[in-house]
This record gives sequence, structure tokens and C-alpha cells, in this order.
Amino acid sequence: MLNGNAEILMTEDFDPTAVVAEPLPPPFAENREIVLGKNVHTTCLEITEPATNDEFTGDKDAFMASVLARYRTTLLERTKHHLGYPYNLDFDYGALSQLQHFSINNLGDPFIESNYGVHSRQFEVGVLDWFARLWEIEKNEYWGYITNCGTEGNLHGILVGREVFPDGILYASRESHYSVFKAARMYRMECEKVGTMISGEIDCADFKVRLLANKDKPAIINVNIGTTVKGAVDDLDLVIQTLEECGFHDRFYIHCDGALFGLMIPFVKRAPKVSFKKPIGSVSVSGHKFVGCPMPCGVQITRMEHINALSRNVEYLASRDATIMGSRNGHAPIFLWYTLNKKGYQGFQKEVQKCLRNAHYLRDRLRDAGISAMLNELSSTVVFERPLDEEFVRRWQLACQGNIAHVVVMPNVTIKKLDDFLDELVEKRSTWYQDAKVQPPCVAADVGSENCFCTLHK
Repeated sequence: MLNGNAEILMTEDFDPTAVVAEPLPPPFAENREIVLGKNVHTTCLEITEPATNDEFTGDKDAFMASVLARYRTTLLERTKHHLGYPYNLDFDYGALSQLQHFSINNLGDPFIESNYGVHSRQFEVGVLDWFARLWEIEKNEYWGYITNCGTEGNLHGILVGREVFPDGILYASRESHYSVFKAARMYRMECEKVGTMISGEIDCADFKVRLLANKDKPAIINVNIGTTVKGAVDDLDLVIQTLEECGFHDRFYIHCDGALFGLMIPFVKRAPKVSFKKPIGSVSVSGHKFVGCPMPCGVQITRMEHINALSRNVEYLASRDATIMGSRNGHAPIFLWYTLNKKGYQGFQKEVQKCLRNAHYLRDRLRDAGISAMLNELSSTVVFERPLDEEFVRRWQLACQGNIAHVVVMPNVTIKKLDDFLDELVEKRSTWYQDAKVQPPCVAADVGSENCFCTLHK
């Protein structure tokens, strides 16, 4: 503090129009350890006490306004170069700004009102009914709620499976989202990591071996409707067939993790159907991914017959609760309801077709440039060799794993954006590998030899 005022208010070189540059991570190493507490950003927006005369001068308000203006500029810049994570950034919810003055909280069960009257249950149930129709289950046969994120949907689906079969073993492919294995740790469940094929899809031959080795215990299975890194879709029908061939019949529970592709698959021709007409127990999907909700949220739907094991009376709320989080964002259902009404099934179908078309364009252009690349048939996730420069990775916000990276083609990703990315990648790549001593990585083990363009597989 200086003369009773916060020092930060006296800074002369503060530029409200500047784009904040985040520190780069250390150079990539295959087995780099991430140490808790030592990876925080060096930048920090300090909170300071208002000055005694600030009510009259307005200096603090002016400073905060300038910070927010600069932050908005940074967001615009980062959005412009966003390609690696599955978020649809193409939305306009200006019509809902009138509701930001209210603390909307959907406490407890969506279908039973609590004593708290500032809620959006009517919107929430409308959204749930829409997804119930999409996944073919009758209104009186399902239960669900709008979650705070995709992870919560997985945590809830697997918890329901554990409650149905308390001694069940959790089976999930090695390429399942990390939240699935987090659930196994949280619930102290025995977990079998099943091998995958080169596409990232679950290997049902390995699944069968593991089932036969544990025939005395029920099976709880996580089926991926789009894996995190490669966008692979597990063959639900083959998973069910494998369970029945191994003699499990009515001793299994299937949770479908459809975080991104759960909302895309229904609109892809010849794609396998995710439906409650099949013996599945639950489906979850993220609301902030393909739908394009500005805050993390998701949808979780399960069968009504399963939920009684979880539901409990809560006198404090004058309601029941079978959710994981008690308080839930009441604004999220309104955003989802608004988008589903504006786009409808037809609108989503057009966006899915656009994404798949643009994904094929990206894959083909990468290959034309001699860059290893793979695209699964039902996916908009393009996997390619990891760029050598971490600054390039950070600039385009690419998700990386080992020697591969990916771009998730979402509705906001245009051909122009892809061209800008490709042109820059090709230009940078020519400098990275101009010295013959440094060669592009071989990614045959990740994407298959037919998709690898390294010196060994050209």
C-alpha cells in the first residue's frame, strides 16, 4: 500500500488493451513429471482493499473495469486460436442476460420442488425430456438431472451401477476419460483396464478374456461414445454380445460416456444407435461441448428403476435428492433449453455434417503436406503428429499425448481457421525439420502404419 491506496492502482505501464501472455510449460519430455504446487501460473490478479476515499474518486471501479476490458481482449485472442479442446464457442445468449441478476439454484431432485423458489426446474425437465426422446426412453421410465460437468455424469452413472451391483467390477478401456478411473478410486471399486485397438476403440477380445476371468462377479461397463484423444466410438452392440456370450446376461450395467459425441452420433448416418431400447443403464453428455453452453454442465439420464437405491429424503429442502452435487447451477438448464429450442434436431444435424466435412478436409490437407494424420470414421477429432514447438502447441491450444496431438473440429471451427492453422504448421514444420538430424516422430504405434508418414512408413 502507498499513501493509503493500493500500489496496483498507481501502475503507470498498465495497458487495458494488451493481451496477457501466459507462461509456457517447460519443453516436452516423454515422462515429464507434473509436481503439485509447482505448476501454477506466475501471473496473478491481486485482490486489494478499497481506498478510504474510493467512494468519491471511483479509482477502484475504473481499475477493475480496465482489468476486465483487458481480460476480454485476451479471451477474444485465445478464442481465435482455439482448436484442441471440444468446446463449441459459436453461441449468442444475449437474450438471457436479463436473468443474470438472479441466484437460480436447482436444489435436489429435478422432479420434486423444494422450499427454495428461485429455480429453473421447468426448463431442466424440458431439456431432460428432449434427451429422453433422443435416447428412446419413455418419460415415466427415466430419471435424470443436469450436472455441473461431464465428469459428474460419469461419476453418477458409475455410482448407479455400483449401487445396482455392489460387488461389481468396473470395466473400461484404457482410452476412457480419466474421470472413469477417478470414479473407481472414489468408490473403492475393483477396476479392469481393457485394451484398445489402434483406433482407440475397446478391444472386445481382451474384454472377453477379462470377463471370463471374473465370472463370479457382475460387470459394470463404461462404454465410450467418443474417446478423449482419438474420438473412437466403442461398439455398444458388440460389448453387449460379448457380455451375453460370457454368460453375464442380467448381471451387467452399462454406462455410456457420450461427453462430446453422444449428441453427434444420433445425427450421423449409419452410426450405431445409443438407445435405452438396448440393455444400457445410463447415458451422460456434456452441455458445454457440442451444444455450446458458456458454463460447464451436462446431462445424465438413467432408468427410474435404478434410482431408488440412491434417492434420499432431505427435510431441510422438503425434497428428495439422488444427485451427486446438492446445489446445481440453475442457469445452465435455461441456456440448454434456449439452444435446443433454437436449433432443434435439424439444426444439430446440419452442424454435425459440417463438423465431419471439415474434419475430413483437415485430415486430407495434413496428409497432402506429408504430415501423419488419422480420423476415425464417426469422429470429428483429427489426430496427427505432435508439433515440435511447445509455443506453437500453446498458441493453438492443442491437446497432446505422447507423440500425438489432436484438433477437435467443432461448429465454430471454419475452413479459414483450419487453413490459418495448416499454413502456420507447414511453415513452422519446415524450420523444425530443416536439419536432417531431426526427423518427425514415428506415430505408427498411435495411429497405424497406414496413417504414419515418417521416414520408415512413407
